[in-house]
Amino acid sequence: MGYRKLGRTSSQRKALLRDLATDLIINERIETTEARAKELRSVVDKMITLGKRGDLHARRQAAAFIRRELVTTTDAEGNETTSFALQKLFNDVAPRYVDRQGGYTRILKVGPRRGDGAPVVVIELV
Repeated sequence: MGYRKLGRTSSQRKALLRDLATDLIINERIETTEARAKELRSVVDKMITLGKRGDLHARRQAAAFIRRELVTTTDAEGNETTSFALQKLFNDVAPRYVDRQGGYTRILKVGPRRGDGAPVVVIELV
């Protein structure tokens, strides 16, 4: 088997990965368990590769996976702009990695979670 089940059904697993991928694109750094982060890494790499392609078909494929969430960003002058996570992927995140051939994420180990001892990591965009 080529993937982790994460203790969920296939629809729950897909929803979990969609939410985590959208949050990682919006915040560029999230904290989660190690197993989830390792699965999320391949999903986010595929989304950034679609963003690098940048054509209409790639945008529609990414839109079918990324959640439609609003992102509020502030520039150096303090002006706030609102856009969707998909726009941030194609306009801000993907152009950073034009010269990079993969490996867009970094996983840093934090330690065990207090409640159940699960290994917690921080996954971030390089």
